[in-house]
Amino acid sequence: MQAPGKIHYILSPGNLCSQEVLEYFKSVCSNTHITKGDFDDNPSFQDNEVLELGDFRIGVCHGHQVVPSGDTDALALLQRRLNVDILVSGHTHEFMAMQHEDRILINPGSATGAFSSLTPSAHPSFVLMDIDGSKASVYLYNLIEEEVRVEKMEFTKAASKLL
Repeated sequence: MQAPGKIHYILSPGNLCSQEVLEYFKSVCSNTHITKGDFDDNPSFQDNEVLELGDFRIGVCHGHQVVPSGDTDALALLQRRLNVDILVSGHTHEFMAMQHEDRILINPGSATGAFSSLTPSAHPSFVLMDIDGSKASVYLYNLIEEEVRVEKMEFTKAASKLL
């Protein structure tokens, strides 16, 4: 994964909490897109960011602005407001990836498994996405009881659904 050129973008929904984490991300990939978490104080981080990758519009948001936290319908409302096909959010520290209303919602969880009052049993998890035109392959990595579990989900954007 850390071989040069393997990762083209890093999308993080925030709460990096330190300059060192940001510098590490940039050492892996110079094209980083990070939104402001509720514990971030970096003035360059925005509340939301929208990128176009392949045929997809991807939105990134920490998620502490979504009420109730982690609620599928509330996330879908933000997704429609940002007019994005894929929404990457965080805040709950609980991994989630699903298709909802012909769009994709992803919460990569917490790469460190950090405790959250919303998810007291959080475990380390992250997501890698491979976007090729109208196809998104999502690789889900979870560390559960000292075993790395990897799942793959594929989403294809129908031509009539292009925004």
